[in-house]
Amino acid sequence: MMPRKPLLLPLVLFFAACSADIDKPKESPVKVEGDRVTLAEPDKASFLKTAVVEPDSGGELRLPGRLVWNEDRTVRVFPQLGGRVLRILAEIGAPVKAGQALATLASPDFGQAQAEARKAQADLTLARKALERNRELLDAGVIARKDWEQSEADAARAQAEADRTARRMAVLGGDGDGSYSLKSPLAGVVVERNLNPGQEFRPDQPGAPLFVVTDPTGLWIQLDATEADLARLKPGGKFALEAKQYPGERFAGTIRHVADFVDPNSRTVKVRGEVPNADRRLKGEMFVSALIGLPASGLLRVPAKAVFLVGDQRYVFVEDAPGRYVRRAIEAGAEREGRVDVASGVQAGDKVVVEGNLHLTRFFKPVSAAAAGQAAAGK
Repeated sequence: MMPRKPLLLPLVLFFAACSADIDKPKESPVKVEGDRVTLAEPDKASFLKTAVVEPDSGGELRLPGRLVWNEDRTVRVFPQLGGRVLRILAEIGAPVKAGQALATLASPDFGQAQAEARKAQADLTLARKALERNRELLDAGVIARKDWEQSEADAARAQAEADRTARRMAVLGGDGDGSYSLKSPLAGVVVERNLNPGQEFRPDQPGAPLFVVTDPTGLWIQLDATEADLARLKPGGKFALEAKQYPGERFAGTIRHVADFVDPNSRTVKVRGEVPNADRRLKGEMFVSALIGLPASGLLRVPAKAVFLVGDQRYVFVEDAPGRYVRRAIEAGAEREGRVDVASGVQAGDKVVVEGNLHLTRFFKPVSAAAAGQAAAGK
């Protein structure tokens, strides 16, 4: 038989080599030193996208808005008396003049108001005659002065009641048959009608106005601005208006009012503007955008996707070299058009990570925990 000892030596050497390969520590693909992250294989970092930090060159602030009627040129007509609709005299879209009738209404209440007015006028006539007669009797010494003064007071009360009922009839308008007309207090266009022939109504019933009359050649725009936009919004400032219904067109407008408080729920500020609409192409309740020109601020700007939050501090990753990235704290300002103003922390020309920065962030978690533990132990 052949000896077996020479075969043992190669086997021992083979297993020793395998054991050496297993025990040899593998190199970490990521190295973290303070705020610096280094990738062992930079060529495999293609999933990290960067963008260049640039100075602010100005631009436009875009705010969402809604067109509404100009309330200085709008009136909502409500009934002052209960009754029933006889005739409708103005349809939606019809131009009307100030004082023009919108509808004719039959109302028992109006008949009662007419009766009160006539009675007041009759009482006034009687009181005046009694006053004149008592004046003559006073001059003749037939009656006492107090009787004449009483007749004078009665005549004054009758005059006041007649004036009151006359003013009420002047407001209501109407005819002797007990019908009266709803009239438009101002000139404009009927944009809303909420009654039908034969409809019964009461002045105390809740609901929409019977008519809405406005001047559509001038509209208001209601804008929602953030607190960071307040410095750029002043009464009298100009803006351009865009509507998706008219692509490529812009309409001029002027800021008229900036609210004095911030909405506690939405954290927005209401801004009102005025937009001329002579051709009436813009419509009430249309959703639009207002664009306000902004001068260059002198600040640097980074894409909003590059900024991330850790605790109360905002950071970005700056590419120091291929495969090497530095986490930097920044002082971030307002966001506009997908970019954020930065007052400190970066320089013009720096490359910041805009895709994959959250992947880099996770490598700092064990380091932060260890640092916290060391700090706690040192206390």
